[in-house]
Amino acid sequence: MKTLIAATVLAVAFAQGSGARAAAAVGQPAPAFSAVDTTGKTVQLSDFKGRHVVLEWVNPECPFVDKHYGAANMQATQKDATSQGVVWLAINSTTPEHGDYKKPAEMAQWMKAQKAAASATLMDSDGRIGRAYGARTTPHMYIVDPQGKLVYAGGIDNRPTADPADIPGATNHVKLALAEALAGKTISQAATRPYGCSVKYSNL
Repeated sequence: MKTLIAATVLAVAFAQGSGARAAAAVGQPAPAFSAVDTTGKTVQLSDFKGRHVVLEWVNPECPFVDKHYGAANMQATQKDATSQGVVWLAINSTTPEHGDYKKPAEMAQWMKAQKAAASATLMDSDGRIGRAYGARTTPHMYIVDPQGKLVYAGGIDNRPTADPADIPGATNHVKLALAEALAGKTISQAATRPYGCSVKYSNL
């Protein structure tokens, strides 16, 4: 039953695309943003100029997010990135009108319980950041280079399922893209297909 539900959620995510307006494009400047994190601190993308930044769209209630956090795959990817000086920003664009919404303190507690290694967790309750980037799914991954250019957009890996058993045989697109970017190489797969639950945006 869980597999059936997960597959249904995945289909909805692909078909509806959460209503996000495609704006960010690989090879172009990443949309600037400012948001408050779960501790109440204001975080701006421009704060990290000169460093690589990973953006991860997250919703704790999504089975695809649970796949990667439950298996500690997302945390391992975060730690691999931050150990190399990369900034990792987890972003929750779930509207307060939806049942999946978590208040900042709840979101912070969930990330702590998962032993997440994100540099900060940002609250994007009005969906402005998500819509600017065209984020459609949780997870949906992006990489911004030190010059502020978007160099990767897509899925965390190439196994679009909610089954943790698929992780060991998957190609982790984010790890691969970061390795190439940090080595000064052109990213071989700069755009891949994201998969997961649709982002629960507010209705504008």
